[in-house]
Amino acid sequence: MLKTLQTYKLIFLRLIFIVIGIELSFYFFKIGLLFTGIFGLCMVFLLGREMYFYVRNLILVYNKTISSILQNDFSSDFSKHKFNSSYNDLFNLYETLKNKQNEQVTRDIIYRSILNNIESGVIILQKQETDWSIFLMNDYFSNHFNVSKVSKWKYLKNQLPALCEIIEQEDFHEIKTSIEISINEESRQTFVLQASRTEIFEQDYFIVLLDSIQNLVEKKEKDAWINLMKVISHELLNSITPIRSICQNLEDIVAQDSLSSEDLEDIKNSVQTMLRRSDHLQKFVEGYRKLAMLPSPKKERVQLQDLIENGIQIMNPLFKRNNIEVNNLVTQNYWVNVDSQQTEQVVINLLTNSINALENKDAKQISISAEAKNNRVFIRVMDNGKGIEKEIEDKIFLPFYTTRTEGAGIGLTLSKNIIEAHGGYISHRSENNQTVFEISLVEDL
Repeated sequence: MLKTLQTYKLIFLRLIFIVIGIELSFYFFKIGLLFTGIFGLCMVFLLGREMYFYVRNLILVYNKTISSILQNDFSSDFSKHKFNSSYNDLFNLYETLKNKQNEQVTRDIIYRSILNNIESGVIILQKQETDWSIFLMNDYFSNHFNVSKVSKWKYLKNQLPALCEIIEQEDFHEIKTSIEISINEESRQTFVLQASRTEIFEQDYFIVLLDSIQNLVEKKEKDAWINLMKVISHELLNSITPIRSICQNLEDIVAQDSLSSEDLEDIKNSVQTMLRRSDHLQKFVEGYRKLAMLPSPKKERVQLQDLIENGIQIMNPLFKRNNIEVNNLVTQNYWVNVDSQQTEQVVINLLTNSINALENKDAKQISISAEAKNNRVFIRVMDNGKGIEKEIEDKIFLPFYTTRTEGAGIGLTLSKNIIEAHGGYISHRSENNQTVFEISLVEDL
C-alpha cells in the first residue's frame, strides 16, 4: 500500500511540474521572451512524454503480470523491472503463485509416476456436463488392456465394452465385484473391480481400480515360497554348519598317528553333537511331512462342548503344573460337522500356545468361549500373556516359524491347515490386553 502511494506521488509531482512549465511558458510569451517560452514548451513536452511512457510501462507491466496470473502462465521474466519498488508486492504475489504451481506440478508428476508404476489398472473419469472424460489412465491399464490413452468415455467404451457396461449399469456408483475381460481377443482373465465416486471442489470424479486375480494369487504364492525357503534354509544351515565343522575336526583328529584319551573324548562328544543335530533335522523333516501330507478330515457330527472338554482334560496336568486358571465358558451346546481328532488337535495346539505365552506372568488365565451367528460357530481361546509383537504378526502362521528355541514352529500352521480343510478359518487379535485366537466353523444345525 505504501509503495502504491509513492507511485501516485511521483505521477502527481510530474503533473505539477508540467502545469508549472505550461504557466511559465505562457508567461514568457506574454512578456516577450519568445525563445524562453518555446524552450519551456519543449521542456513541458519532454516531461509529458516521459510521464506518458512511465504510466504506459507501469500499466503494461501490471496488465502482463495480472494476465499471467489469471492464465496460470508463469513463464514470463520480470527481473528487469524489480528495481522499481512499485512492483514489489505484485512480483511477490507472482513469485508465490509460481512456486505453488511448481510444487503442484512436481506433486502431479510424482503421483502420476507412482500410479504408472503400480501393477494395478487405474483409470479416473471426470464429469463433463452430461458426459464423462478420461482424467487419468495409468500405463498398466493402457498396456495390459491394449487401450490407447483416449480422452472420452465413448472411445473407451468402444475398446473395453465389458468393463464400461458394468459401470454404466451401476450408474457410475460404488462397485466391488469380479469381472472377466478378454485381453487382445485371447483367453479371458478375471479381475477384481473396485470403483468409487467422489466430489472435489465441485468436480465429480469416478475412480476405477482393476487387479488381476491371477497376479494377486501368483504374488501371494511367490511371497509364501520365499518365506518358506528362508525358514527351511535357516533350519538346514543351523544343523549342517556345526556338523560340517565337527567333521573337519574329526578328520584332523583321525589323521594323527596316535589318539590320546582327550582325542577320544572329543570324538565321543562330536558324535553325540552330530546325533543331536541329526535328530533335530529328522524332527524338522517330520514336521514338514505332517504339513504336506495332512489327511482329509473324516467328518462327523459332534458336540462342541465335548470337544473342548476333551482338549482341556488332556492339557489339565500342564495347567496344574504351571498354575494356570482355565475358564471354560462354553455352556451352550453347539453342533459341528468336523473330524474330532483333528479339531481336538487344534484346541490342544492353541492351549499349548497360550501356556507358552503365560510363561513369565504372575496371574495366569486362559478363557475359552463360543457363540453362534450367521450359521457359523466362533470359538475363542484367550490368554492374558505377553501377546504377539507387531513385527511378527504376519509370520505366526508360517511353517517352522517360531520364537522359541525348543519349538518346532508347526503348531499354528498345522491348526490353520486343519481348520481351512474344514471350510473354516482361524485368526488372531488383541482385545482388552488379551491375545485372542478365533476359530470359525460352519454350524451343523
